[in-house]
Amino acid sequence: MLEVVPINSTSRNSQNTRLLGGLNAANPSTRLQAALAVGTHADAGVVDALVARCAVEPDFFVRDMLTWALTRLPSEVTVPRLRAQLRAERAQARSQALHTLSKIGDRSAYPAITRSLLHDADDEVARSAWRAAVVLVPDGEREALATELAAQLGRGDRNVKLSLSRALVVLGDVIEPALRAAAASDDPAVSAHARATELLLRDPDAAFDAAVDEAIRIVALGPERVEEGEC
Repeated sequence: MLEVVPINSTSRNSQNTRLLGGLNAANPSTRLQAALAVGTHADAGVVDALVARCAVEPDFFVRDMLTWALTRLPSEVTVPRLRAQLRAERAQARSQALHTLSKIGDRSAYPAITRSLLHDADDEVARSAWRAAVVLVPDGEREALATELAAQLGRGDRNVKLSLSRALVVLGDVIEPALRAAAASDDPAVSAHARATELLLRDPDAAFDAAVDEAIRIVALGPERVEEGEC
């Protein structure tokens, strides 16, 4: 059953009331059109309703349109609401707020991406936190972020590992010391993931699965034997 979000009482006209009501419609196409219309009109009075809807909207495309609508509003209005959502119990509220903050691109939001979010037990929240962090991180904190992210190498399934590798690669060469340390891990999953990320750093166009296979081979044989050309 679709969860209903109360219409923001600060909406000042019947058009906003009608559009916000459309965000609660049973039909996802109607909700999509409502989110598009709300974003097109870009009235700051609807920000609370948009943020609340993001937390419960089940359809990916509608969520994406809600994010777009929020990016159309002034960041001084949206960013404080989104930062508050990062402390929400609902995982989707945290994840979607992080995603939207990354799209807004306001670096003042970076301190709100806490260590607990980067290590969130919910994979979708953690992935959103990684993506947002590498977009918003100040230049002076890139190495510290690289170390924090590299501490999670080996985590999760293929999609989680790929997300983490991509986030690390965005940081550039500052990740190399953290990757070298992880590559020396006694845990083969951590070591292989670190080496696969190193391969992607050198060749961003490389296929992730091929990089993982090559990294597993290196871990199995040992770097010295690989350098000697052993297959």
